[in-house]
Amino acid sequence: MFMANLSLFFHAIVLLSWPATLAIASLAGNNTDHLALLAIKSSITHDPQGVLNTWNTSIHFCQWQGVTCGRRHPRVTILNLGSRGIVGSLSPQIGNLSFLRVIRLGNNTFNGVIPPQVGGLFRLQKLILYNNSFEGEIPASLSNCTRLNILGLGGNQLVGKLPQQLGSLLNLVILSINDNSFSGGTSFMGNLTSLEVLAAHNNHLGGNIPDVFGQLHSLKDFVFAGNRLHGTIPPSLYNLTSLRTVDLYENQISGGLSKDIGLQLPNLEELQIWRNKLTGSIPSSISNCSNLVHLDLAENGFTGKVDINFRHIPNLRFLVLYQNSLGSSEPDEMNFIDSMINCSNLELFLAFKNQLRGVLPSSLANLSSQLTLLDLGANFIYGSLPSGIGNLVKLETISMQYNQLTGIIPSELGNLGNLTQLYLNNNKFTGNFPDSISSLSLLLELDLSVNRLEGQMPQNLGNCKSLVKLYLPVNNLTGPIPRELFQLSSLIYLDLSQNHLVGPLPQDIGNLKSLTVLNLSKNDLVGEIPDAITSCTSLEYVYLEANSFAGPIAPAFRALRGIRDLDLSSNNFSGKIPIFLEQLNLSSLNLSFNNLDGKVPTGGIFKNASMIAINGNGRLCGGIPELGLPRCDLVARSKKGSRVILVVVPLFSFLVLAMALSLLFCWQRRKRQTQPPEASAGQPFSRVSYGSILKATDEFSEQNLIGTGTFSAVYKGILEAGGAMVAIKVLKLGNQGALKSFMAECEALKNIRHRNLVKIITSCSSIDFQGNDFKALIYEFMPNGNLDTWLHPSQEQEIETEEAAPRRLSLHQRVTIALDVAHAIHYLHQECEIPIIHCDLKPSNILLDNDMVAHIGDFGLAKFLPLKPHESSSIGIRGTVGYAAPEYGLGSKMTKEGDIYSFGILLLEMMTGKRPTDEVFKEGLNLYDCVKMALPDRVMEIVEPTVKEEMEAASVNRRSGEDEVRRWKRLEEGIMSLARIGKLH
Repeated sequence: MFMANLSLFFHAIVLLSWPATLAIASLAGNNTDHLALLAIKSSITHDPQGVLNTWNTSIHFCQWQGVTCGRRHPRVTILNLGSRGIVGSLSPQIGNLSFLRVIRLGNNTFNGVIPPQVGGLFRLQKLILYNNSFEGEIPASLSNCTRLNILGLGGNQLVGKLPQQLGSLLNLVILSINDNSFSGGTSFMGNLTSLEVLAAHNNHLGGNIPDVFGQLHSLKDFVFAGNRLHGTIPPSLYNLTSLRTVDLYENQISGGLSKDIGLQLPNLEELQIWRNKLTGSIPSSISNCSNLVHLDLAENGFTGKVDINFRHIPNLRFLVLYQNSLGSSEPDEMNFIDSMINCSNLELFLAFKNQLRGVLPSSLANLSSQLTLLDLGANFIYGSLPSGIGNLVKLETISMQYNQLTGIIPSELGNLGNLTQLYLNNNKFTGNFPDSISSLSLLLELDLSVNRLEGQMPQNLGNCKSLVKLYLPVNNLTGPIPRELFQLSSLIYLDLSQNHLVGPLPQDIGNLKSLTVLNLSKNDLVGEIPDAITSCTSLEYVYLEANSFAGPIAPAFRALRGIRDLDLSSNNFSGKIPIFLEQLNLSSLNLSFNNLDGKVPTGGIFKNASMIAINGNGRLCGGIPELGLPRCDLVARSKKGSRVILVVVPLFSFLVLAMALSLLFCWQRRKRQTQPPEASAGQPFSRVSYGSILKATDEFSEQNLIGTGTFSAVYKGILEAGGAMVAIKVLKLGNQGALKSFMAECEALKNIRHRNLVKIITSCSSIDFQGNDFKALIYEFMPNGNLDTWLHPSQEQEIETEEAAPRRLSLHQRVTIALDVAHAIHYLHQECEIPIIHCDLKPSNILLDNDMVAHIGDFGLAKFLPLKPHESSSIGIRGTVGYAAPEYGLGSKMTKEGDIYSFGILLLEMMTGKRPTDEVFKEGLNLYDCVKMALPDRVMEIVEPTVKEEMEAASVNRRSGEDEVRRWKRLEEGIMSLARIGKLH
């Protein structure tokens, strides 16, 4: 009985003490959370919104901003400090908030590591740390938080391999690790079968796409863009029928898309796989993806017809297909545009840099009224631009450049009041300059260059008050430059070159205070440079060559302290070269072919002969020795000094050239142009890979092959998006001597820089995909090929079309090319720090750019002077038979005179039209002897027929008066310049 009562007594005590026990436990928990929160506060160094001001003892911590406690007990369950601008680190004491279910710290500037103590929060369901500055690796202890359904770590500075232990987080629905620097494999993610969103873009994750991803049957968003993935898309991925988003852009994925992708992934809303290595045709089954909003397949190797029926994809907003090889040459190739009229939400349509061919359908005018960007440039589209394009009133950008469009530019473009960029350059548009463009008040960039526009520029072009860049070169525009154009104070780039503009340059040019590039070259402008140009303080590039500007070089240039390139060549400037040009930070100065006299400065840019051009000014003296000018004191003592020209190399070379020069300068003054600085071919590339070259040349296709030789083959191609065409010289390393040729060319080209030498852009020294050595040189592309094809056109080239003239060189062009080559030889022999002998001068190594300016190429046989002992003689002939100096065949050492001999033979070939290896030269007769025998009475019998006709026509139409005297004087100066260049005096 006593024992029973004692038991009841103790039970009663326990029951009475239970609330006190709970209170003590709760009090202890309260204190732990309170101290942990204070530790978190102490690790924060900046709180711009004052969130933590409430974190004090005046109120319970459950009432602090960003803190939420449970309903049944005062323990912290949610810590929400997201988007507060907070700076600091995350205290390890956060691991003591053991009741935490949610941590939201995104969009702040937390730094340091993610504390491993977070892995002790077993109740944690959401960990959101995105868009901070957390560093280090993901703690493997996070794998203990098995209740996690959201893990957001994107937008930090985390590194290292992803912990494989994270594969145990089987409840994860959202995994965001994007925009970090994670590396390694991702196969463990195949275990996360609850995943709906997997965002891992912009990391360094590599390898193939794991086949186990096919187990993620709940996955809706699969985002692995901007990594290092390669291989093909695994078939298992096409089994994930719930997928809405597939973003795999900027990887190295190859192969093709499943032809049934639209049937396998019918719920797709976004498919972005641009900038990969995918090939084959675009599957027509994409038409089945009726919910598709964003389709981006750009920068791959897709080919064939665009065979998608866009009528079944009404929600499409972005269609991006640029930089592939799409096109089939079928008559209905452009009909896919007809099916796009049902895409009423379409905003972007980009298909430039493909091989689309055909006429733009009139249905283009019925595309979405929401369309803001239309780019079909760099295709083979012909016909007219549909006038209905004026219906697309929300258009902001139209790019149709580098096609074959003809007809007039439709006036309906004036309806596009939102237009900011209009690119119709490099087509065949005709008619007057479109007056309607003047109504585009928001227009920022207008490019109508390289067309056939004529008439005067409209005065109301000045209404385009927002215009920043205006490109109108290579048209047939006439009349004066409208003064209203110089009221566009926002202009930074103005290019009116290669037209027929006349009159003086107005004083109003001073209004263009933001102008950085001014190109008025190759027009018929006259007068002096206005002093107002001194107000154009932002100018960096000024090209005024090949006009009729006169007077002294304007003192106003003194104020243009930022100027880098200045070209005043082929004008009528007179007087002395201003000394202030020494103080300008110039990288290029061309004053050639003017009437300048007196002493050449020796400071600043004048210290480097390769950066200046002053030839064609016969009364200059002094300067640095490399210029080869007479001493000024000798000129002063002998105003009429005699000049003796001794012909050392083939006599007829110089006589015929003198004859050509005489007639040329009586016929038309010499014009040349420097390309604007924004020409993408002149921009340097970084070193390129074998893969880039393989893609640029379409896997070294025959269509891209320009020429082939013993040591190399040359292809054309485009290496980067938006880039210019380049020439790619691929070495045939299997041929003996090819590697030596490659090394010689690299060694020579790294030491030289001249406007008449082919410009090397970069090189490639790598291995191909079979593990073989691969070497290539990338040069500036020369659109007009080599001189040999112009002197000796093939039968195909001889065929004339209705639009093209015969492929023949005029007398003017022949002499200009000869001068260009002579300047380059003089530079190699006399102006290089280490003189260079080219050793292989011949027409096929003279390349012609878009303006028919000549550039010497192929330095595979080049040698530096003085020669090394083993180079003193040559076994066999160095160079090409017929052009190589005869003494080379006897083992004589290589000399500058050998190049001069080759140059002489080249000149004979240019004037006679006969190769030195022509079959007419038999039984000991050669080109030189043939010419010699014709001198002096029968010389016109051996001149190339078309040249002979020009000579006879020019002799009938010779001018007279002061202009004639001036031209003959410039002829004399040109001949003397050639004499110096060729070392003939």
